[in-house]
Amino acid sequence: EYDGERNSEGERHGRGKARLPNGDTYDGEYEQGFRSGQGTYRFRNGARYTGEYLQNKKHGKGTFFYPDGSKYEGDWVNDQRHGYGQYTYANGDTYTGEWFNHNRHGQGTYVYKDTGSKYVGGWVLGNQEGEAELIHLNHRFKGKFLNGNPVGRGKYVFDIGCEQHGEYIQSEQDKGEGEEEEEPSLLVEPKWKASEITKLTFWTPHGENPPSPKEASLGAVTSAEAVEEKAEGAAEAVEEKAEGAAEAVEEKAAA
Repeated sequence: EYDGERNSEGERHGRGKARLPNGDTYDGEYEQGFRSGQGTYRFRNGARYTGEYLQNKKHGKGTFFYPDGSKYEGDWVNDQRHGYGQYTYANGDTYTGEWFNHNRHGQGTYVYKDTGSKYVGGWVLGNQEGEAELIHLNHRFKGKFLNGNPVGRGKYVFDIGCEQHGEYIQSEQDKGEGEEEEEPSLLVEPKWKASEITKLTFWTPHGENPPSPKEASLGAVTSAEAVEEKAEGAAEAVEEKAEGAAEAVEEKAAA
């Protein structure tokens, strides 16, 4: 069913409303029989897209409301999330950044609503990958990520005025007798191996200047030991949060 303007050839052209055989509806602009220009498409399952079209495909700026309550607002190319945009997930998490062929790809920021933590850095086809910062309430991790996990050298920066350097190492999972012939076991989460604690330095993945160091008497043995205990405890907490965050992101990768 169609109610709207047509051109001399009888094609849908101009503004109009249409109801598709599957129950979906479209209210917007047409050009030579195609949805082109600004319009609103309502899906039978409750989803809704409001934005620009080009030859029946979402193309340009637009907002898509999904049935689960999530929402994407940003650039579209050939029916795909592509360019720059923000995705708000059903659990309140948000991703703001670059997209490529429907995937988070490039530079972007993912904010975890429950903890307030955020990942700022590189993405490759939906996964956290490249140089990045994982920022928490009173400390942050700066380093590299691969497949959603920290990898290689990096550092934890603490608000108390120090930082712990080290690296994430992929640990080997112990095998019992007779297991050599079985299929490889699942990947084990990388483990943090600390090397030294120092005052704040100026190296970061993105080159920005860190906060001014607070006066920390790291020269005293007792103070150094206290800082190390805090740093190690925070590092363990960050590792647990990073694992949970990575799992949460993986669950959203299909969105």
